[in-house]
Amino acid sequence: MIQVQAIDGLLLREMVLAGAALLEKNRENVDALNVFPVPDGDTGTNMSLTMTSATREVNQKEFTSAGEAADALAKGALRGARGNSGVITSQLYRGFARALEGVEKITPRQFAAALKSGADTAYKAVMKPKEGTILTVARVIAEDAVRQAELAPDDYDALFNVILTSGEKILNRTPEMLPVLKQAGVVDAGGRGLMLLYTGYAAVLRGENLDELHLHDGTVESVSEIEFEDDHDSMEEITFAYCTEFLIQNLKEDKKDEDIDHFRRQLNRIGDCVLVVGDLELVKVHVHTNDPGKALQYGLNLGELVNLKIENMVEQRRENLRRKAETAAKEPPKPYGMVSVSLGEGFSNILKDLGVDGIVEGGQTMNPSIEDLQKAIDAVNAETVFVFPNNGNIILAAQQAAELSEKNVVVLPTKNVAMGIAAAVAFQPELSAEENMQRMDEAAQKVRTGMITFAVRDSEFEDMHINEGDIIGLHNGKVTVKADNTHDVALSLMRDIVTDDDGLITVYYGADTTEEEAQALADEIEGIYEDCDVEVHSGGQPLYYYLISVE
Repeated sequence: MIQVQAIDGLLLREMVLAGAALLEKNRENVDALNVFPVPDGDTGTNMSLTMTSATREVNQKEFTSAGEAADALAKGALRGARGNSGVITSQLYRGFARALEGVEKITPRQFAAALKSGADTAYKAVMKPKEGTILTVARVIAEDAVRQAELAPDDYDALFNVILTSGEKILNRTPEMLPVLKQAGVVDAGGRGLMLLYTGYAAVLRGENLDELHLHDGTVESVSEIEFEDDHDSMEEITFAYCTEFLIQNLKEDKKDEDIDHFRRQLNRIGDCVLVVGDLELVKVHVHTNDPGKALQYGLNLGELVNLKIENMVEQRRENLRRKAETAAKEPPKPYGMVSVSLGEGFSNILKDLGVDGIVEGGQTMNPSIEDLQKAIDAVNAETVFVFPNNGNIILAAQQAAELSEKNVVVLPTKNVAMGIAAAVAFQPELSAEENMQRMDEAAQKVRTGMITFAVRDSEFEDMHINEGDIIGLHNGKVTVKADNTHDVALSLMRDIVTDDDGLITVYYGADTTEEEAQALADEIEGIYEDCDVEVHSGGQPLYYYLISVE
């Protein structure tokens, strides 16, 4: 039974932390709901990484205002958003925060309205919203929540009963909206991830298993393995000069979990960006403060200190600004620049040789965040920057990064590296930005691709039954063939892709394929398609044995 009638910033943070922890604990289960059997960056992983960034932002200080806490969550989620599911999640928080601007404590009616604002914002962020996805789940929950809040404006217990009941009901209907879900016998993965977040919210409000929800158990990562990601350059201003980190071990026998909580509150009084993680075995500490000695003294009250690190961020900022000013003075911006996502040393080298200024590591196995993409864009000293996402699951993040940048950014909707390479080849420095955009997009869209990898899960795709471990071939992103070896899959793909009008076939081989194997396959392809030139290049991509482009 939920007794609270209003949610302040501190309680909102606890709710989101619980939801994020529950999502992380069930991340692999959410990943398993993905319909495609390919080893791509999965929904649960992308949503969890996005929420990690959101919680890191809201943990920087004690927000008593709900509106300020929601704003911090939205900013953190946007910076760390990965993949389409992560970007949509960030937009849900963006709209949620927008509706709560200036709100100190959230009433049930305001909470429901904020959920509706979040769903509306997420729909607007997607060019072609598809029903049966996380968007549908968020929208239906929000609509039902608004109706409930009108009936009982002060009743959080009734509101969350509706949120969870409505969510499970619409989630179970997603297979009826998307045939591919029905065929696979699963619900939408993003929708399930969203329900885990909301379930965590409710658990905090109801006082259910709160400690368990907050724990990141050892199967995820141990405290000693946690790395604090601290980007001092991106901070708008430095109020507290010293970045202080240390471990506390061998805690005193009389110490309890409450003492760790008290220690966290002490740090919040003398600084910001406070992160205290761990338990009575080991505590890892991070704080920005003007009095690192006091932070260390507080830590000594708990136990022994090891691995101390104190950095002067003001001096670091001063030096970085000096270097940037010197660089800017020496090099005026050029008209055009290019940024490309790439996964594999071979592909990265090819793109650099074609004049791409910035390479963002990522792709199938790990989608880069919006912040990763924005940093790469801003690092290019050019007035207009063309961006090649090279993955359908990264395009939305790239578009959001473009909106955040002050530069003129053009995102080409490239869905693989071969399309990005074709776009880079088509670039002409003497043309206008509009002419180049059209020329590069046309070149990218003409490329047809075959990708060969292995199935990471059993799956039913259209009329094809796929077993985990099968070698599968994708034609322009769609699974069309399977076999027990890469050779047969490659030749089958070629029969689907190559036409009489084609003149070039390029074989990019991955990290798990030898040059000799790739050359032998290319020689066989050249013997079959005598009118085509066949080239072989090392892509170096993990998990994908080949990417073959035809144009």
